[in-house]
Amino acid sequence: MAKGPVLFDLEEDTTARPSVSDAPPVPDVGTPAPQGQAMQIAARLAARKPSKLVRLFWWLLTTLVGALVSIAAWNFIMGLLASYPLLGMVMTVLIGAVLLVLVLLCLRELAAFSRLARLDGLHHDVGEALAQNDLTAARAVTDRLVGLYQGREDTRWGRDRLAELRGDQLDAQTLLALTEAELLGPLDIAASREVEAAARQVATVTALVPLALADVVAAMTSNLRMIRRVAEIYGGRSGFFGSWRLTRVVLSHLVATGAVAVGDDMLEPILGGTMLAKLSRRFGEGLVNGALTARVGVAAMEVCRPMPFSEPRRPKVRSIIKCALSGLFSKGS
Repeated sequence: MAKGPVLFDLEEDTTARPSVSDAPPVPDVGTPAPQGQAMQIAARLAARKPSKLVRLFWWLLTTLVGALVSIAAWNFIMGLLASYPLLGMVMTVLIGAVLLVLVLLCLRELAAFSRLARLDGLHHDVGEALAQNDLTAARAVTDRLVGLYQGREDTRWGRDRLAELRGDQLDAQTLLALTEAELLGPLDIAASREVEAAARQVATVTALVPLALADVVAAMTSNLRMIRRVAEIYGGRSGFFGSWRLTRVVLSHLVATGAVAVGDDMLEPILGGTMLAKLSRRFGEGLVNGALTARVGVAAMEVCRPMPFSEPRRPKVRSIIKCALSGLFSKGS
């Protein structure tokens, strides 16, 4: 035992002691945050414009192959007609049928481009009527919008309501706002559902299928199908080449504006804060790819819609992401 005076501190120590829970989280420098590589690769592949030399090569190659096939088919038919007239006539009819179908396909593609151009024209004319507050122009473009959806059952109720109420609208802005609400409101909901479904599919495939490049293929095909369906909903049914051109327009815009960049703030409606760090990298990539698909879908709606969105009706990317992906990745424990 110590001999001598012992000092006891009877006053309570009021100094706050540091708590482990107050310490900042240790940054995980070994595993980078998911960046949605599949969607970024798919977007850049679709938006990349080939050089003039490459386009010239493909044009020359297509012309050469077409000429060789035509000459070979001609010689084949002439030889059959000389040796076996009946068989030669049958083959002539078959080749003629193939050419007829090819012509019909070309006409369908031209009609698809015409429909997309019609939507672009309506979009431009609505903007002009709003900018000039021209009631006569607004009535004319409203008539064209009604004519665009004349034969569609899903717009019948909206067309009837618009016909009932449009006479009371005394300026261009209120008339076009009524047209947007009654005629395009149901179509906006249907287009949003397509975007949500595509985002959900891309997120699921990326998260659950570990095959190399499978996520890129899934992102590309899902986005192509989504953009085509959005165009069809708004009345711009497109063929193969029309769909590809429309996809390039949408994705080129997103790449040019940097909208394919990713941040944690985009995922906050589902994950919230640092929850992204608690998920596996594969699930995080699926979530980011799905969110980027939602961004592409909103851009497709803006491009394909026959009139620009008014501010109150503009779709919110965060809301679509939340509806599409919150069921797959809950905020969980």
